Amino acid sequence: MKKTILINASPRKDWNTAQLVEAAERGAKAAGSETELVHLYDLKGSGCRSCLACKSKSGKRCHCVWPDDYSPLIDKIYQADTLIIGTPIYFGEPVAQLKAFLERLIFCGFSYDDYSSYFHGHIQVGLIYTMNAPKEYYEEHYKTKWAGEAELFHILGGQIFTLASCDTLQVKDYSQYNMASFSEGDKQAHHSLQFPKDLAEAEKLGRQLNLL
Repeated sequence: MKKTILINASPRKDWNTAQLVEAAERGAKAAGSETELVHLYDLKGSGCRSCLACKSKSGKRCHCVWPDDYSPLIDKIYQADTLIIGTPIYFGEPVAQLKAFLERLIFCGFSYDDYSSYFHGHIQVGLIYTMNAPKEYYEEHYKTKWAGEAELFHILGGQIFTLASCDTLQVKDYSQYNMASFSEGDKQAHHSLQFPKDLAEAEKLGRQLNLL
């Protein structure tokens, strides 16, 4: 049986990003995969501590020795068949916690001898982005930029697929917040029409990644 690790990198466990990751998990299960969903904000960890144990001649490859919650998750990912990550976009970038985690995940599999990958398997990767920006802004400003950043995941040896959920609904009741830049009516209308489609695409992504 295949194994899928899913990471919700949002601090919210019940909103847009989490719901899309859960939809991807349903798709993975429908394809027959065993799944594990992790909420990244529940874990205690940091970015790379530059101990270089993963580069030591006596060190273990594709393994991080730092004693925190990120290291066991890194081990699980390198033993999995599929990795699906959902992240909100803050100030035009994935959340800081995810970047810190990826420093560790990618670096311990990266060779400083010839800049190749220590990992010789094939882990399929799905990246789900949620953002307040409209689709047009994503296409013009973010899509190409993030495609370049996603190249880091080639160290895992699999294919990389992305899904963008744009113009998301931030809160249920905008009247309770100082968020006058947004039209609640427009946000609600877009959410009602588009978000079910995004959920369906996320479920499809989880299923397809496990059929490769």
